[in-house]
Amino acid sequence: MNLKTIEWRDGKIKLIDQTKLPHSLEYIYINNIRDLWQAIRTMKIRGAPALGAAAGLGVYLGIKDSKAKNFGEFSKELERVARYLAVSRPTARNLFWGLERMCGIAVKNKEKPVPVIKRLFFKEAQKIIEEDRRACRRIGDYGAKLIGNNDTILTICNAGILATIDYGTALGVIYRAKEKGRKFQVYACETRPLLQGSRLTAWELKKNGVDVTIICDNMAAALMRQGKITKVIVGADRIALNGDTANKVGTYNLAILSRYHNIPFYVAAPAFTFDPDMKVGKDIPIEERAGDEVRTILFRREVAPLSIKVFNPAFDVTEHNLITAIITDKGIIKPPYNKNISKILC
Repeated sequence: MNLKTIEWRDGKIKLIDQTKLPHSLEYIYINNIRDLWQAIRTMKIRGAPALGAAAGLGVYLGIKDSKAKNFGEFSKELERVARYLAVSRPTARNLFWGLERMCGIAVKNKEKPVPVIKRLFFKEAQKIIEEDRRACRRIGDYGAKLIGNNDTILTICNAGILATIDYGTALGVIYRAKEKGRKFQVYACETRPLLQGSRLTAWELKKNGVDVTIICDNMAAALMRQGKITKVIVGADRIALNGDTANKVGTYNLAILSRYHNIPFYVAAPAFTFDPDMKVGKDIPIEERAGDEVRTILFRREVAPLSIKVFNPAFDVTEHNLITAIITDKGIIKPPYNKNISKILC
């Protein structure tokens, strides 16, 4: 399936509106950072690596028409753009990584004219996109070695084409294993409340000819007890230096169930999802989203009183001792994570 989740096209950011899937594949064109902020917040675009690309293109979009005459003025505009985009979603490390990387380009080239820095920004945003494309394929190469014939793989949320540029992390492992001729099945948790598993993961796996079955989130334990799951592979939005991992809420449940049933539990993510400033997972900021995501089905049909209180964290943290290995573009990291993650990042 030849899809690009996000790209620069005709002076605008072109991205897939993921809220329209699976009913229709629609693209939107964004020409200002307010609309990009809204697209990120409402999850028209989502997935940690894709948000890294959105950060890169978003910074360029926000400053390309700057009238700043010197670096001081330009730097202030850049800081406003970066701070604005940073508050769109607080958990995904790649969003902040992309913003930091773009700001770093400005600092490194502060002696150059502003128009030159703008051109360097555009090149860097394109570089981020290309690096993600290559990283996901390397993740797939490493991870495919862990997939055997007749495996039944469980995943949650969407860590595929739609969460990256065009291939995927956890699903990239699955796509690469299929390309190598492996025969296996995939179970996709529906992933309440916004159903990224059933709307997005099942959609793209089916489009790519992968044998996929949707389950309700609370069916995982029963499947594991019946011996129907041999591996769990998930993505990540941020990874601490000790291996603690933030991912879509419900991932922690799967990790505990996997440990109880002696099922390997793998996390797939590029190296830039690791947060060098985050020593342990309890310090990862967890985004809490609007209650209507839970009170309704996709904001269309009420399934609870609209006045009822709701607790709706978007992510949970899985402790490193529940993770069998972390599949990265630099290789497969195994415990002890404190030691081996540092080797990879260096």
